[in-house]
Amino acid sequence: MRPRHTLLAGVTLMGLAVALGAFGAHALRGTLGPHALEIWQTAVRYQAWHGLALIGLGVWMDRHGRLAGPGAGAWALLVGTLLFSGSLYALALSGWKALGMITPIGGLLMLTGWALWGWALYRSRD
Repeated sequence: MRPRHTLLAGVTLMGLAVALGAFGAHALRGTLGPHALEIWQTAVRYQAWHGLALIGLGVWMDRHGRLAGPGAGAWALLVGTLLFSGSLYALALSGWKALGMITPIGGLLMLTGWALWGWALYRSRD
């Protein structure tokens, strides 16, 4: 993923995290039970943190040029966040517990993204 696309993905995730957080706090408060709202807020938190991570990674990528690790790391963070948070949003809304099997896959992809970024940092010259 290129730096510009990484920044755009991060900014988009952050904007959606704000909107989904507000939606959960206001529109879903009377609809979902406390456990489902907790699941919803967990999804929002992870989405926001990884949106910020993508913004930071995009800035770092722009500064350090084209390395293979950060671009792949950006993809892993983005797809991992979409699977992790997306499955939790769907679980909170539907109560369908089978969706919880997708969440760890997203978590593993997020971990992979962090590892790839760490490897790129280790390999960088500054």
